[in-house]
Amino acid sequence: MGAMVTVAPGGLRKMLVEPADPVRYTLVLGEERVLLNDWLGRRISLDFHGVIHCVHCGRKTSKSFNQGYCYPCFRKLAACDTCIVSPERCHYDQGTCREPEWGEAFCHQPHIVYLANSSGLKVGITRRTQLPTRWLDQGATQALPILAVATRQQAGLVEVAIKQHAADRTNWRAMLRGTAEPVDLIAERERLLAACKPELDALHSRFGLQAIQPLEDAEAVTFAYPVLEYPTKITSLDFGKQPRIEGTLLGIKGQYLMLDSGVINLRKFSAYQVSFSGAGTAAPEQAPAGQAELTLE
Repeated sequence: MGAMVTVAPGGLRKMLVEPADPVRYTLVLGEERVLLNDWLGRRISLDFHGVIHCVHCGRKTSKSFNQGYCYPCFRKLAACDTCIVSPERCHYDQGTCREPEWGEAFCHQPHIVYLANSSGLKVGITRRTQLPTRWLDQGATQALPILAVATRQQAGLVEVAIKQHAADRTNWRAMLRGTAEPVDLIAERERLLAACKPELDALHSRFGLQAIQPLEDAEAVTFAYPVLEYPTKITSLDFGKQPRIEGTLLGIKGQYLMLDSGVINLRKFSAYQVSFSGAGTAAPEQAPAGQAELTLE
């Protein structure tokens, strides 16, 4: 079995992902890093120590809001506003943005509208700098950028038009049951852009032709994930119900760990103080500070 490896408690963040074959995952606990691919097929434990610290201000909180924030930060930060989930509802131009400088830095930046296949065809948006991380966080096996858009609000308006003809959410249970059936993303791009032409023409008239540009030369990309075995039954694990989550690591996909005891979405528990242990010879991997900060997608 080898020696027991233990990593002291630290603030849990979403796993770092790197495009590789298969995708490379790193667990983040404060300043510590653990390359999880090395633990496939081994028994591991994650222990929640009953403490949550806000990812923004560090305040101790009894409950996490919006994946890691205390309630005061959740109420005041622009990153937690409803327009982050529904970017077409951006109210920056009305002068009511909670943090105008933050809005300039994050929302008034180039975005990509894309198609992906995690549990079936879906449309999504993200900042250009978040590719391919966004696709890997969703467990996409295929992805294709289809439009370059000037701002997050405009990308959201495009997404609203396209989602009348395609899903805009991933079915996480289906994503964890296996690899999605392949989709011809180029053909779907042509179908969806044709179906949405009236809405896209209206957005061009409103924002200008340069604001929304087709990515006609973009190529579809594919990803494979480190999975030994997909679960036949999806049992969701939750630190709120059991402070120790343990089992044999059978796979990693999206931001989920698949154990023989169930599945857990680590991103859901950002800011929880968690420790890691497992039997083996792997040691915690160090990574430069700051790589694990929560990011707007």
